[in-house]
Amino acid sequence: MFKTTRHLLLGSALALLGMLPATAEIPANLQESAFWQSEVDSGDLPPAAERVPQDPLIVDLTAKGREFGEPGGTLRTMVTRSKDIRQMVVYGYARLVGFDENYEIAPDLLAAYENEGNLKFTLRLREGHKWSDGSPFTSEDFRYWWEDVANNELLSPSGPPDFLLVEGKPPVVTFPDEMTVVFEWEDPNPNFLQSLAQARPPFIYRPSAFLKQYHEKFADQEELAFQVEDARVKSWAALHNKLDNLYKFDNHELPTLQPWLNASSGKKIRHSFVRNPYYHRIDSNGVQLPYIDVVEMEIVAPGLVAAKTNAGESDLQGRGLAFRDASILKKGEADGNYKTLLWKTGVASQIAIYPNLNFEDDGWRDVLRDVRVRRALSLAIDRNTINQALYFKLAQPGAMSVLPASPFYDEENAKAWAQYDIDAANALLDEVGLTERDRDGIRLLPDGRPMELVIETAGERQEVENALQIVTDNWRDIGVDLVMRPLDRDILRNRVFAGNTMASVWFGWDDGIPQHHTSPAYLAPTDQVFLAWPKWGQYYQTGGGSGEPPDMPEAQRLMELAHDWEIASSDEARAAVWTEMLKIHANQLYAIGILNGAPQPIVVSNRLRNVPEQAMWAWEPGAHFGVHRPDEFFFAD
Repeated sequence: MFKTTRHLLLGSALALLGMLPATAEIPANLQESAFWQSEVDSGDLPPAAERVPQDPLIVDLTAKGREFGEPGGTLRTMVTRSKDIRQMVVYGYARLVGFDENYEIAPDLLAAYENEGNLKFTLRLREGHKWSDGSPFTSEDFRYWWEDVANNELLSPSGPPDFLLVEGKPPVVTFPDEMTVVFEWEDPNPNFLQSLAQARPPFIYRPSAFLKQYHEKFADQEELAFQVEDARVKSWAALHNKLDNLYKFDNHELPTLQPWLNASSGKKIRHSFVRNPYYHRIDSNGVQLPYIDVVEMEIVAPGLVAAKTNAGESDLQGRGLAFRDASILKKGEADGNYKTLLWKTGVASQIAIYPNLNFEDDGWRDVLRDVRVRRALSLAIDRNTINQALYFKLAQPGAMSVLPASPFYDEENAKAWAQYDIDAANALLDEVGLTERDRDGIRLLPDGRPMELVIETAGERQEVENALQIVTDNWRDIGVDLVMRPLDRDILRNRVFAGNTMASVWFGWDDGIPQHHTSPAYLAPTDQVFLAWPKWGQYYQTGGGSGEPPDMPEAQRLMELAHDWEIASSDEARAAVWTEMLKIHANQLYAIGILNGAPQPIVVSNRLRNVPEQAMWAWEPGAHFGVHRPDEFFFAD
């Protein structure tokens, strides 16, 4: 009944593809980094042979069709919010296991793993692997997180993260030796490995040697009390949580396993990240990655990203750019010494309208919950005109569903209720009983109010506002008055979560290219972030503590199916779950997709190498640049 993971069965083949260590020892051709040479010469840093693991991950760039690079240089990029320095963890994409360029899961920080029927996962660490401060990365870091953080009521009041709970039960976690960690469940947890590979990973380990200084179980009590007072926080737990920011990446003292470490303290306009001297990846020429010495991340106003990129002030930029910027970026290529690539996007829909089925207004909620209304609204959108006006016909009009790159793609789902048909839309609204209109031709709700459908946006993407202007004209033809209301992103989300928003606009599902190993939980009411059912998501996330239980049959069926996927014992059974869930979404239109596959401008310095000409820009799976391995990018000069 047990099966061994594919990577173990094909270990030698994957090593040839540059995805697994080709050797189990430090290569004889290992080179010292010029960036750290003076520290090595002064004795402040051990030589490279003592810094890398005994079995480093050796990358054969030739097998991947890439060039070998020379270390050095500073890469400039931009973000629009100070908290987005966390993108360095996203782009760095050092994970226990991660997606390769084919979106298959492979070991990264781990030397190997064993999967026995999705019930028992044995994680094998690399001998001699170290954190960025030189402390050992061992099973103690996993034990510390599991026993002293995740199961400490003061540090983690809600207990271990949800993805580790199967049928409501946590795993049994054991630590047979320094290099081995075992997670074992009574029932299958097929989503475990994919969760570890996420853009925002659920760190199931911590730099224990560093954090024990701030834990009441291990620290000197007098020193800890002084640290708490000095930090002006209420307790040791508050101090520990403040410093324990592996994802936020804003504590420059916290050790990391990422390719670059934060070299800046406090809030700045420009943050610097320098190469991690203990990084575990090496190219087959003996050069320790990353090739680039320093990443400089500047925080700029959202409206300035395209202009500053156009002026040649970024060496690698995707975030903050939209397709509407492509023409001006193309014009600036010669003077800016860069090229503009157009990558595909991996979201299920570039623009999607989310009617809030949990809207607090009873009259509107009843109307929005009638699937005929949602179908009518979808049929009354001229997607081809939007595609022509916004994307020069380079996007794909259609409903929100998975993309052709997914094995679950179904053209019928992609076209469901997405043809432009004003007559059919009007007929559906008449069938609902919304036949009365005011003198301006706007339909009236059963309580007599005009059918003014307020759609709130984050106000960050001009193409959203432009698309809604076209939809406004379309919907007037069916007697619906669209009112657009731009808001700050955080305000918008809080209003949706509270049930105060009638409808909103956002991207579609982050992962538009799910595979057999992808959990379909995001298709079910398991998270308030899906803006059509925030209250249902809250109910699930809080175990019934807040929100509302799903009270529509199709939504309840989605919850059943998500659970069926979790306990399924074969890919065939999991595929059947995906198929039914996608069909429900196609019929119910919880989100009204407009188009997908809109090109994403990626600006790359002419000096930068190994950036793919054609690729996928996706948060999940892929971590934007992460899956394309920026630690392998280098400057040609």
